[in-house]
Amino acid sequence: MGHAEPQVASQLQSFWMPFSPNKEFKADPKMFARAKGMYFYTPDGREVIDASAGLFCVAAGHCRQEIADAVYEQLQTLDFTAPFLRAHPKSFELAERVTQYTPAGLNRVFFTNSGSESVDTAMKMALAYHRTKGQAQRQLFVSRERAYHGVNMGGIALAGMVNNRRAFGPGLAGVYHMRHTAVPENKFSRGQPDHGADLADDLTRLCNLYGGENIAACFVEPTAGSFGCLPPPKGYLERLRKICDQHGILLVFDEVITGWGRMGAPFGAQAFGVTPDLLTMAKAITNGAQPMGAVAARQEIYDTITEAGPAMGIEFFHGYTYSAHPASCAAGLAMMDIFAKDRLIERAAAMSPRFIDAIHSLQDCGVVTDIRSVGMMAAVEVAADGAPGVRGHEAQKRLYHAGLNLKSTGDSLIIAPPLICEDSHIDEIVTKLRQVIKAL
Repeated sequence: MGHAEPQVASQLQSFWMPFSPNKEFKADPKMFARAKGMYFYTPDGREVIDASAGLFCVAAGHCRQEIADAVYEQLQTLDFTAPFLRAHPKSFELAERVTQYTPAGLNRVFFTNSGSESVDTAMKMALAYHRTKGQAQRQLFVSRERAYHGVNMGGIALAGMVNNRRAFGPGLAGVYHMRHTAVPENKFSRGQPDHGADLADDLTRLCNLYGGENIAACFVEPTAGSFGCLPPPKGYLERLRKICDQHGILLVFDEVITGWGRMGAPFGAQAFGVTPDLLTMAKAITNGAQPMGAVAARQEIYDTITEAGPAMGIEFFHGYTYSAHPASCAAGLAMMDIFAKDRLIERAAAMSPRFIDAIHSLQDCGVVTDIRSVGMMAAVEVAADGAPGVRGHEAQKRLYHAGLNLKSTGDSLIIAPPLICEDSHIDEIVTKLRQVIKAL
């Protein structure tokens, strides 16, 4: 197979890259030209192991032929039909297949195109649900510090990552934040840490301050992902569920990262034994091969909104041109087949102890200040070098040349490999990561 030619600087100027240092990248571009299985390949053919499943997306490994064939066939059969007033069979088939993995009762699926859209959709569902039930005063939302809920204005308001908000203001008004659970006592914990369940009582404090009857929903990631793998303390999610029930607040799990096997279960909800009212997803639903997200809702939420609508009219004034796009649905159905055939979720659960042991072996590296891990996700935090994020950014530059790709946030290096990984891949990831960390 031939290799793509490196691009000259003049060819790099038109594209405004997202979440990237554009000037720095265009002065020293780092490209991938192709991918297969566990690996990316640079334009000159150098192999780079993917330790972050693309961006938590590629659970089944890169360039699965089954998905490519399904999308190709779909684009030759029905390339597009608007999802408003008309539909196509695969959208209903995929929704039903998704409900085979979601927690019991979350059996109504609304399709979006990304995790960000899924979060904004869940916010609208919560507002519409309460309004329909005669509680239109429920306009407030609660989320958490050090949380990521996408980049739409609703997600920015919910987010607890300061740089995502700094340039744009607070986003929507009426969003309040609980404290995060990264307490010092939990350093180097494996799985759910022992300390911090009481931090869920921040929700009670906000209910007392603003009136629980005014809060529409509480959004949390079962494990905070983009911040750097923060598993929930033991009892924390259970406590949130209880407080939400006491005040009639909807509990929303943002499972864009934690869904589809990453926690060693279909979703974090099953991994931690707590069922939300709404659940957002995206990324691995199509193995990252086509843009798609979704919100799974309790049937009672769907029924409340739809039955209150007109007999012959629209009940929920929301949706996207590309909701349930035929090619995305084809990719999603192919991915559902892969989950079943390859038993990827069961594989993740079985591989997790080996993965966690290997990552925690990096604790002896001098600059490592914390390691957090659960399921098939972990974060290695290195000591700040001057300003926060400087050392993590330097690590990113070195990782590319060391043949390792992973996601980082600040000084946290996040490892979440495709669920097809073998012991040898884990060893390769840890060996290369150790090399880079020691060089720091």
